[in-house]
Amino acid sequence: MTIAPGPVLGRCCLDARFIPYRAKRTVMSELSRLNVTYADDPRVLAEQSAEDYSRHVVPLSARTNRWSLTMASWSVLSAMFYLYISVAVTQSVGSKNAMIGIALSALFYGGINYVISQRSIKNGLTVALLSRGIFGGVGAIISSLLFAVTATYYAVFEGSIIAVAFQQYFAPHSDMRWWYLLVVLYALPLVMGSVQVWLDKLNGALLPLYIVGLALVIFMAGNKYGFTTSFLSIPASTDPVVPGWMWAFIVYMGICVNMMVTAEFSRFGKPADARFHGLITFGPVFYFALFIVNGLAGVFIMNTVFPGLQASERGVAEAILNAAGFLGLIFILISQTRINTANYYVASLNFAGFAARGLRLSWPRWVWVLFVGCCVYLLMLTNVFNYLLKALAWQGVAVTAWVAILMTHYALNRDAEHGLEFRPGRVKAIMPGAWAMIISTVVGIAVVEGGTKGSWYVEIAPILISGLAALSYWVIVKCVAGEVIARSSDPRDEVVDVWLAHIECHVCNRSYSAIEMDRDPSAEQQAICASCAEGNYIFLQSAREEGSNMRVSPAQAR
Repeated sequence: MTIAPGPVLGRCCLDARFIPYRAKRTVMSELSRLNVTYADDPRVLAEQSAEDYSRHVVPLSARTNRWSLTMASWSVLSAMFYLYISVAVTQSVGSKNAMIGIALSALFYGGINYVISQRSIKNGLTVALLSRGIFGGVGAIISSLLFAVTATYYAVFEGSIIAVAFQQYFAPHSDMRWWYLLVVLYALPLVMGSVQVWLDKLNGALLPLYIVGLALVIFMAGNKYGFTTSFLSIPASTDPVVPGWMWAFIVYMGICVNMMVTAEFSRFGKPADARFHGLITFGPVFYFALFIVNGLAGVFIMNTVFPGLQASERGVAEAILNAAGFLGLIFILISQTRINTANYYVASLNFAGFAARGLRLSWPRWVWVLFVGCCVYLLMLTNVFNYLLKALAWQGVAVTAWVAILMTHYALNRDAEHGLEFRPGRVKAIMPGAWAMIISTVVGIAVVEGGTKGSWYVEIAPILISGLAALSYWVIVKCVAGEVIARSSDPRDEVVDVWLAHIECHVCNRSYSAIEMDRDPSAEQQAICASCAEGNYIFLQSAREEGSNMRVSPAQAR
């Protein structure tokens, strides 16, 4: 292992103005020499090929090429849910209002996800690490659990579509439980690998089949039932308090979990490809295909095969089977396989993060893939649709608040030198974002559950929640100074390049990018990585004690 030259290791850029005299002598005398290299640790590469840096920053050397990342992320494109929601919205407010609302949603999502992807590519942080810097250590645990449970619920929805399609095509009177089991068992091995090793290749191979399959289903539906333009003039069946196009836009706001998906996937992007990913992989081009193309296709298929039938995900699947038969079954299999790889991947990644941070269980991700599979199957066996919609509504409130707080943080911190501070020894258990999240989520659930159905404030609840979350976060940040923990020394100041330099952790003896490394006051100020630091109560207590003797500098308080 190559040791960096002395001047690089020995340089310690501390601002003595903010360190008491007694602390200065301790810092300068007790700093341990860093073991720095400028090459990837082969052990880390081997381990993270399956773990996908779920508890670490993704180093620049591990970023994937643009088309691989695009193929992995565009797995979301084939979710049957987006065909269904367009039909439901259109039947409620009519074709014209639905099209306007969906088009505005595509622009809104494209813009928000462009910003999120740019920041995530720059900082390489998972949703959990990102959340830690805004919501604190406890907030990171809650965010991981929220994202994991939401992804699991969506896996139940989408997996059920495959099971229903199989049962109806092969054995309409058979026991559905066996089809549920089959759907779960075949999905598990597909998500054991990482984004870089397997998921991009799987979804890249299935994407052309999905596009061709969707075109064939549309053609066969029109050929069998007749091509008409009646799907463009479906009348409204409800009269919402707000304009129909706004109602449609607000309905699509409830899918803000896509913002978390963007943050989770875009961290693998190369900085040189940032604009490409912002526009195509996660931005306007993607949402044009996801919302508008899929939406028009869903409305056409459903209205052509079952005109006037109330929308449901199962109804959309039945329409596809009726229109295309066996080819329709293959199309459903391909589409749901693509989306469920993303659902299982995100769920397992965040359950692993939650367990590591909250329960101190550092199990490999494949264990959590099996855990997600068991949860999905057990939920399928219950009368899941009775309570999943309620659970998703509550989670939708929390996720909407999370996105609003994240965007507000980005607006307030545009010029931070190293981006968001996320290291466990430098952020508190409860950060300003946590209070904003609690306030907006409690108010949001109260409005959704306790408000008068059909009233204007219930209709625009997502907008109110977003505004309250953003405003409360801004006020708390402006009123609370020094939200990060002041520390006596920082490995980032001791290397020339925080991304190219790798520093060895004294706990796991692995080398990670300097951007995530810290010094351990409980172990003679030796280097410690972000993963070993989180949940390490001796380290965290020592860091807090060190911070209590320090004054916060203006740079740290920013």
